[in-house]
Amino acid sequence: MSWVTSREVSTLPVVRELADTLMLGHLLDLLRDRYGHYQLLDHWTQGEFHHDLVLRVSGPLQGLPGPVLVIATNCNGGVKEVLCFATPPDRGALWAYRCPDNPEFEGTLPPVLERAVTSHWFDPCELLEPDARSELRVECRQRQLGGGWMKKAGG
Repeated sequence: MSWVTSREVSTLPVVRELADTLMLGHLLDLLRDRYGHYQLLDHWTQGEFHHDLVLRVSGPLQGLPGPVLVIATNCNGGVKEVLCFATPPDRGALWAYRCPDNPEFEGTLPPVLERAVTSHWFDPCELLEPDARSELRVECRQRQLGGGWMKKAGG
């Protein structure tokens, strides 16, 4: 798939078009070209291999159903999922939505206005299992709230 520049006409829903860029750099370029400005509200990691960037688009939404985007990427910046909201979600609520059987995540997610996943997507709950893959040596890692591994503090 190739990503669409702001000068090309697309008939795709905007969230699908953003996801189809497949790479975070391309997605951010498209946001900048189309909307001029966005604000980074938050950046969360869950385990070693999942990142969520929470952005607010400024100015006219030009086809976006809401101003807040959550862009989920892998550790290499590959876009896995793009969600659109009217208001920023809480981290715990987002993960409760993704992994409803995990009792460590809680909260109420604002309505998902639009969602798109890509070929990079897989069930993120797999990253939270006790035997989840890690590039950190056992003595250098600790379990993160909800699951997944992170570098030990001071280690």
